[in-house]
Amino acid sequence: MAETETLDEMVDGQGGVRSHWRGLMGAYADLGREAMIERQQRMDRALAENFFGVSSPSSALWSCDALPLPLAGSEFAELEAGLAQRAELLEAVLQDIYGPQKLLEAGLLPPALVFPNPHFLRPSQRVGRPDGRMLDFYAADLMRGQDGRWRVLADRTDEAGGVAVVLENRRLMSRMVPELFQAVEAEPIHPFFDNWQDTLQRAAPVGVDNPGVALLTSGPNDLLWFEHVILSRELGCTLVEAGDLSVRGGELFLKTLRGLQRIDVLIRRQDGRNLDPLELAPGGGGVAGLFDAQRAGKVRIVNDPGAAFAESPGLSGFLPAISEHLNGERLSLASIATHWLGDSEARTRVLGTLPAWHLRSAYDGSASVPLGGRMSKDKGQKLAARIQEAPWEFCATAIQTPSTTPTVGPEGLLARPLVLRLFLMWNGRQWSAMPGGLARMLSEDDLLYGRLPRSGLAKDVWVLSEDRMRVVGPTSIAVPPLAIRRTRGELPSRVADDFFWFGRYLERLEGTARLLRAVIVRLARVNLSPREMVDLQALVDCLAQKGVVDEELSQVISLNRLADTLVELGREGGWLSGLLAGLNALKEGLRDRLTEEIYHVVTEALRELGALLRHVPKAAEGNGLERLAQAMHKVITSSATIAGLTAENMVRGGGRLFVDLGRRMERAQTIAAEIAHVLTQGRAANLTPEKIQAGRVEAGLRLAIELCDSVITYRNRYLTVLQPAPALDLVLADEGNPRALAYQIAAVRDLLIEISGGDAADPLAAVAAGLLAETMELVEDVAHALDQNFAAALLPPRLRAIEDAVAALSDRVTRQYFALLSESQSIGIDEEQEREPLLGVA
Repeated sequence: MAETETLDEMVDGQGGVRSHWRGLMGAYADLGREAMIERQQRMDRALAENFFGVSSPSSALWSCDALPLPLAGSEFAELEAGLAQRAELLEAVLQDIYGPQKLLEAGLLPPALVFPNPHFLRPSQRVGRPDGRMLDFYAADLMRGQDGRWRVLADRTDEAGGVAVVLENRRLMSRMVPELFQAVEAEPIHPFFDNWQDTLQRAAPVGVDNPGVALLTSGPNDLLWFEHVILSRELGCTLVEAGDLSVRGGELFLKTLRGLQRIDVLIRRQDGRNLDPLELAPGGGGVAGLFDAQRAGKVRIVNDPGAAFAESPGLSGFLPAISEHLNGERLSLASIATHWLGDSEARTRVLGTLPAWHLRSAYDGSASVPLGGRMSKDKGQKLAARIQEAPWEFCATAIQTPSTTPTVGPEGLLARPLVLRLFLMWNGRQWSAMPGGLARMLSEDDLLYGRLPRSGLAKDVWVLSEDRMRVVGPTSIAVPPLAIRRTRGELPSRVADDFFWFGRYLERLEGTARLLRAVIVRLARVNLSPREMVDLQALVDCLAQKGVVDEELSQVISLNRLADTLVELGREGGWLSGLLAGLNALKEGLRDRLTEEIYHVVTEALRELGALLRHVPKAAEGNGLERLAQAMHKVITSSATIAGLTAENMVRGGGRLFVDLGRRMERAQTIAAEIAHVLTQGRAANLTPEKIQAGRVEAGLRLAIELCDSVITYRNRYLTVLQPAPALDLVLADEGNPRALAYQIAAVRDLLIEISGGDAADPLAAVAAGLLAETMELVEDVAHALDQNFAAALLPPRLRAIEDAVAALSDRVTRQYFALLSESQSIGIDEEQEREPLLGVA
């Protein structure tokens, strides 16, 4: 930034405080400097703990300044009018370049700025298409110069990010500094979102009542994922990824548990160049056939994928002449001086005064690194050579010093330069601006251009009310009465899949913690008896079967090595660490489907568990095993807390049903596998009643009861007498025991019936019913056997068969509800040998 005197937003030309700042500064003085610093620290902590209510894939966080940026109502009205004029001009430019291209014909736009531009998408051409706008939402970055006038720094017509940051900043400010709201009357911003929601309903194709509206995101790894989650909630629409959508018969559908649900309006928050692999970037993701559906008028995409062309920095220098040509009027809100270097005169002027310009891509308005400005002479010469080779790819924007505004710093108020972003929407009749915005504070090395950064200091922008009687809200839309629905059909298949695996991972974490706890209890003893060593061997084998520890470790157990191995499970790259990461990823993918309470509890639990496991000392340091045991206890209690929250806070609909289904299937497989394994320990290869040792069967039964957390229940029922039939009845066949196999399978059966809409004859539920009968039969066979020990020793193969059958049922659930594939078919191949599906669509 230039070394010149800067304009301060708060101070007028005579050194006094501007009138619209006086109320705020009076409230600041009443609170006192120390109180404002303390409020700022509280705001920073709130954002650091949970970035806008959504964990970020980046460690960088926004910080919201405790002092807002006020705009006088009259000043805001001028900005709104100027930006509305500019937005409508950009709409006209887009309609022309994707239509008759008269601006090119008249020489008002150079072809080299249009056709090589990667954001000029030929599938967006309007010829022969139903009438429709290309630009429905618009944002602009503004900077006030030394003359006191606002100028446009950049146009945002693609995703126009930052609107959800405004919403969250306002919510945070209202909680942390309510005194400022009492000092001045700021226009509310919620009516803007109400109007936006109303406009999206009206944007649907003609004749569509109660349209389906969805917001398309590229997923939790997107740097603006938090914004997509907040917007989908605020606008009352479904958050979807490309894999959730499908084009059938020229129409766009959302894949749900009940089949296909039509989408009529798609809010695009994904790069338009990756929307349709059939017409744009092959292999770039997207929805095949989406442009076809748009051209046919079956779906409205907001903003049109081709609208990103209007962000091209090289375009702004041509807008004044285009405005005069099309509308016969000057732009009331000018751009910062910009020259396209494809013009030889402009190129000569810029290269002669290179330090005074930011050299930028003429095509890409999202580029975050300017190509010019302060640079060495050598770099400047290299850049000049690049420009001479392909000058049409570059433009130059004059370097200017932005105005400053006071911010709350550690020592009090500190002046920082700012860039202001305002947002507008087309409401069907005119452009309307949000009465607020986002002010981005700049440090010495920050860049004026490019996408909204993920980190930095922001200010909430307040438009001061000058007419307290004005009420702004959406007009009503006449829609037919809605039929009452209590089905789960609207749940996207991908979301159901995530809920299912969230339940499975959660149960897998808890089940592993119980195993580890049993191992730690034995390792903590000084001298293990032979029976305890056999138990320890069985438990370690169970861990090896689950993939928690290496098979090699279970062959010859070294107590010291085993202890150190268990401690490493929670460290980075360890098995438990990986499972926690998987749970966290699933939780983020479900952010828009979880209540605030569940989301925050899960977030805090995973964060605490991760920190706890990472800092468990090695066993040799004395208390490593004790600390690990405490961590396992925390895992078990946290899992119970999360399960309780889902039961109490989630509607008994698709999400909760699939969480429960995943947990029950995972627990059923775990119980069957572990009991089969502990009953196998120490038995002879060729079983005969004579070779079965009652003591070894009894040891396996004791382990089974312990792992199923049923020791107290068994003792209350049978005291200290341990026999195979009663023990196996408790852990296998007792439908009243939430740790029994039968309980899990019965729950799976009931959940599948409920998911199918109450169809008692559902084929998947019938499979579960058969497995339940088979489980009951296991215990009956033992109870009626002459030698119960021998009968119990024969159960492992049958239990493993049940484990495999539950896994196969899980695969069928995936095919039917998540992948939407037909049942697998075999052609000349035995079904037991070949289970790979034929790719069909249900």
